[in-house]
Amino acid sequence: MASLLVIQGRNRGARFDLAEHEASVSIGRESSNLIRLDDNEISRRHAEIRHTGDGFVVGDLGSSNGTYVNSRKVERATLASGDQIQIGRTVLVFAQEADESPAGQVDIIAGPAADDCSRIVRAIPDETADLMLVADDTQNLRLARARSNLQVMYRTALAISHTLDIDELLGRILGLVFEWVEADRGCIMLFDPTTRQLTSKARRDRNGSEATSSMTISRTIVDYVLDHREGVLTSDARDDDRFRSGHSVLRTGVREAICVPMQGRYNTVGVMYVDTTVPLAEVVAGEQQRFTDEHLKLMIAIGHQAALAVEDTTYYSAMVQSERLAAVGQTIATLSHHIKNILQGIRGGSYLVEMGLNKNDQAVLRKGWDIVARNQNKISSLVMDMLSFSKQREPEPVPGSLVAVVDEVVETVAQRAAEAGIELIFKPPTVFPELLFDPDGLSRAILNVVSNALDAVDEASQADPDREKRVTIAVTANVTEGLARVIVTDTGSGMDEETASTVFNLFVSTKGSRGTGLGLTVSQKIMQEHGGDITVASERGEGSTFTLKLPMTFPTEGMGATLSSAPIPPDDGADEDASES
Repeated sequence: MASLLVIQGRNRGARFDLAEHEASVSIGRESSNLIRLDDNEISRRHAEIRHTGDGFVVGDLGSSNGTYVNSRKVERATLASGDQIQIGRTVLVFAQEADESPAGQVDIIAGPAADDCSRIVRAIPDETADLMLVADDTQNLRLARARSNLQVMYRTALAISHTLDIDELLGRILGLVFEWVEADRGCIMLFDPTTRQLTSKARRDRNGSEATSSMTISRTIVDYVLDHREGVLTSDARDDDRFRSGHSVLRTGVREAICVPMQGRYNTVGVMYVDTTVPLAEVVAGEQQRFTDEHLKLMIAIGHQAALAVEDTTYYSAMVQSERLAAVGQTIATLSHHIKNILQGIRGGSYLVEMGLNKNDQAVLRKGWDIVARNQNKISSLVMDMLSFSKQREPEPVPGSLVAVVDEVVETVAQRAAEAGIELIFKPPTVFPELLFDPDGLSRAILNVVSNALDAVDEASQADPDREKRVTIAVTANVTEGLARVIVTDTGSGMDEETASTVFNLFVSTKGSRGTGLGLTVSQKIMQEHGGDITVASERGEGSTFTLKLPMTFPTEGMGATLSSAPIPPDDGADEDASES
């Protein structure tokens, strides 16, 4: 599968799959294009991607501003994975999954072997693996400089690997440069993806850490670096022939400067700049030069590493945005389908209500109203699940009876169980300690599980009328573990191991079009917010058992306890005597 991912422009983060069965895919501003982009500099029909026998080819369709592949203007070009296509201000990356070829066999020895004579001499943790410098190496200064350069590159690589935040990364890199170069000022500037103007992202002065005062740098030097795509070093910028016409150099009093391009895989993403300055009224004759060619070479290498990190982070951000958009689309599609089914039920019930009113038929009227009421409950339950899942909330614990909460749930579903002919058994303990929990949240979590159990039994009985129809609920406490449990067991058709492992995933439902796939996900979220969890044990054809685990937290004086700070009582207080309801 090949695809285009927008990494720059107003549609940044969008992903377009290129199906191999489609002969061509057009790109442009018009809605008739299969790939429509919001960019005023793109023609109505700007370019097209054609699938050939060997791959994909991009071709310009006579656009006003042209089509560019890897910064080169093309009329037609064969695409390779990783190529950047620029049309207008929008940049897309072409990606194509490669066929995986089997790698060479690699054997890893699981245990000590007689012929394995290898021995670990020394181990250094990654975070402490520093490259050693020899301070008194007077015999080979070149080796000392090489070690110093390797040290800087190593620390730069560590900085890049430990963060995906661009601002934090550039700040670290600039700090490393100041440890190594005796500069007075420094900054890193990146191109804005929309305006393509340089914007300061990191700034530092010698007399402090991150500078707060304004900084004026030479546009002459920056323009030279960007135009020639090469780093420059000047021992005295005011006397350098290359910048003699640059009045900004004279005005800012730059004495020495190093400016290097931040060249990535495809484009220049910005510049890195350091300099030394002197007051315009002072010119210190014979002052020792601070910057050398070694500094320039190493800053070019650091700038390239930083540019690659910026590109990778930009690509990663675009991928995350694409995944978010895909998740939003899946959410909307799933919920819309379920809401549509509910509305159809309400419409059917409303039709019966209207018929009953017109004919003064109380039986038809009651039947229609029952349908409307059931679907109202469904949409209310759906909205509550959506709110519970979408909102990150802390439970509001109050002293209460877990047994009473379960009893209320049983009363809520008792009528529904009776209508379906399902035996609903609740086995409450006669003595149970008062706990600290959020009653509304816990009630919702238990109700979702019990409702699913009733659905499972009802569906199984339709396929096998002789099947036992029963849902059993129990509440227990364990002092040793410090856990209270609500156990819901049904005689439904059960699940295989693979299905059971996915029932708590978002939008995964075993009810087909009748389920939203939100109920168990919400129940798990609520239990985890309480510091507990929910598990399932099931076997195909044998029913399922869901266990909701709640840490036993007890009210304390002043109600200053949290959900995990209260002590556990000396005995669990559970009683196996049960009553049926």
